[in-house]
Amino acid sequence: MADSPNSHSQSGTAATDEATALDAVSLSYQHPILLFDGVCNLCNNAIQFIIERDPEGTFRFAPLQSPLAQELLDTCSYNGDRFDSVVLVENGKCYSKSDAVIRSARHLGGFYRLLSPTKYLPRLLRNQLYDFIATRRYGWFGKRDSCMIPSPDIEKRFLAGGPGADS
Repeated sequence: MADSPNSHSQSGTAATDEATALDAVSLSYQHPILLFDGVCNLCNNAIQFIIERDPEGTFRFAPLQSPLAQELLDTCSYNGDRFDSVVLVENGKCYSKSDAVIRSARHLGGFYRLLSPTKYLPRLLRNQLYDFIATRRYGWFGKRDSCMIPSPDIEKRFLAGGPGADS
């Protein structure tokens, strides 16, 4: 998987999908993987924001709508709502909502590391703010018909396509 992150095929068997998800879990020990709502404009803009501030290519990405993301969530024993949160898979573990945002900011370093102390705020409070924005994101920022297609220069950082994608 690390050599060919786009090798996931939607026409594969369940065993192939599970093996690909296990490869992605292994990859999460080298590269944090962000699973995001591929049709959400806010989420897509957040991914573009991260890509611009991650020139070393630390992060990998997959839309939550992709079979790979769903298998990865199953493999990580993720039990949250599947499409209402960004999920960070790091070292084989899933982090969602505000935890995913804070951990992602830590990876970006610099000024963004200043978000790290917010992890000491009560998770309930942090996630209420996250949920407030998440439940309104389509109304405020809009929604796409299908997941974005990454440009060739960043394509290798995307592990799977989403609705309407072939990878």
